[in-house]
Amino acid sequence: MKIRLLFRAVAMATVGLAAAVHADTPPVPPPTPSLPQALACPNSPNCVNSLGVGDLGPLAYTGSAADGMARLRATLSTFSDAKVERADEVSLTAIFTTRLGFRDEVVFLIDPSTQRIHFRSRSLVGYYDFGKNRSRMEEVTSAFLRQQP
Repeated sequence: MKIRLLFRAVAMATVGLAAAVHADTPPVPPPTPSLPQALACPNSPNCVNSLGVGDLGPLAYTGSAADGMARLRATLSTFSDAKVERADEVSLTAIFTTRLGFRDEVVFLIDPSTQRIHFRSRSLVGYYDFGKNRSRMEEVTSAFLRQQP
């Protein structure tokens, strides 16, 4: 009986110690996906990205990542069919809705080390987009270049 009580006391102390150590340890953030993983296109013709699919390059900016994000937001505000869904310091996701009601997702990722904004534009429904994602990103690139740095 005494051995059981001693065993329980040791077990409870161990659990309490483990919980205390775990509580002081900050959570480990999940790994950030690499650009190729995060901006990969599916094997369909309705997607382009700045990493080689569609022959479009990333958007170049000068200054800090915040400067690049501000310029990107200013650019997107000129598109009435764009709505920002979510954003943080280095990424932004926008949904573009065509006149026919099709929705396309554009993900932008800022790479502060190269001062580039990479992107992927893809249709959320269907297989063909008749070049809409490519032409849209050409328009976004042109509008981005017209924005004051």
